[in-house]
Amino acid sequence: MKQSTGTATIPSDLEAVPDTGPGTDAPPARRRWHRAAAAVLALALLGVGGTLFVQGQRLRDTPATSNRALTDSAATSRVAGDVSSALGKVFSYSPQATAATKESAKQLLGGRALKQYAALFGQVEKQTADQKLTLTSQVVRAGVTRLTGSSAHLLVFLDQVYEREGKAATTAAAQLSVTAELRGGHWRIVDITSR
Repeated sequence: MKQSTGTATIPSDLEAVPDTGPGTDAPPARRRWHRAAAAVLALALLGVGGTLFVQGQRLRDTPATSNRALTDSAATSRVAGDVSSALGKVFSYSPQATAATKESAKQLLGGRALKQYAALFGQVEKQTADQKLTLTSQVVRAGVTRLTGSSAHLLVFLDQVYEREGKAATTAAAQLSVTAELRGGHWRIVDITSR
């Protein structure tokens, strides 16, 4: 039996074990692989983020979200009121007041609507004087179908009462598609189509 001298002997196979615990450097090939994987992951996350951003913009920029007729009740009421008032004035006349109606049309209509109206009113003015015809138009319903900052599209329903001197009044209904533009703080009708 051998006597111990007080010093511990270390087996020779344990002396060569490298320390691979946390904080030690990995071999160079493994470090390059980790960097490449991190770069690919970062690019993938950027790609997904960009795609989600574009999809979010598409959802926000739909025609429905840009239509203020669906979101701004005050602006919708204002354009409906302005257009209703204008139509009541330009489609109401009497033999004594055709000049006033024509003047109202110049202030309330523009573009194609004014040209259409001028061509039509020339004929109406003569009939009004000959037949002593009075027309009173009243908007019964005006719906704003599309509204942007400076343009509006409406569907308008009117009741019109025709009166000829010595005859009973006749009532008729009319339906119009109207386009209006905001000019100088006022809505002007620029296109009228009978439906």
